[in-house]
Amino acid sequence: MLAFVAVAELKSVSAAAASLNHLQSNMTAKIKKIESHYQRQLFLRSARGMELTPEGEKLYKQFKRIILLWEETEQEMQQRELKLRIGTMQSAVGTNIAEAFANLYRKYPALSVTLKTGTTETMENELLQGHIDLAYTIGKSDRAQLTYKPIGTEEMVLAGKNIGSSANLIQALQGKTQLILSKDCLYASILERICVANGIKQGPKTEVGVFETLLQLSSLGMGVTLISKTIARQFGVTDYFELPPGDRYIEKYLVTRQNYELSPLERQFVEISHFI
Repeated sequence: MLAFVAVAELKSVSAAAASLNHLQSNMTAKIKKIESHYQRQLFLRSARGMELTPEGEKLYKQFKRIILLWEETEQEMQQRELKLRIGTMQSAVGTNIAEAFANLYRKYPALSVTLKTGTTETMENELLQGHIDLAYTIGKSDRAQLTYKPIGTEEMVLAGKNIGSSANLIQALQGKTQLILSKDCLYASILERICVANGIKQGPKTEVGVFETLLQLSSLGMGVTLISKTIARQFGVTDYFELPPGDRYIEKYLVTRQNYELSPLERQFVEISHFI
């Protein structure tokens, strides 16, 4: 079940194998065994990777419920402390994480939560200093003391007033003020890399610090900003420019300290937030 769910969420057998520390051939065999058992085709290969068929979608939902019930049982039987210490990028605090917390609070009214937000680098530092135990990041710094588990990809877009009508990437970015959360923000470095790779003259950078303000300023025409399409939809941003395929996607990770074992409660949170 874990193998099937990992492939469904990561849309890749190889990425799922790395995530679960399995051989790719073993992962392929597990998927074939499940398809043989149900006598259904559960995945289709597409340009974006392994996509679930309608029957696969049904099975994914069922497997997620079973896995969540198992983690809930583990939590109850082990009587572990009801504590979560989580970090996430400020721009990734969306309705899915809020709903995941709400779900757990309904089950565990005495739940204690520490939630820290910041850049990918900030989250990595918080982990190393022991202030949090797991973090969601977009991109990574590859620090030896941390373990990075891929949990999918995020599609990035450029947001700004009338930017959707831009003919090309150069027109969308050339000389424009870049609105960023901070100079250490991963999105700022991605924007710089895109400009350098495409010979685009960069405009000034304005650090905003608050994500909602960043979106407001971009909608007023005070600059352009790089955000995920998921976040754009959550905040009702419709005026955006889609990046070329080579720049469009970035990996998302669940990060922990090396050799850190997630508690049943932490595993529940991870599964719920993915499921939502």
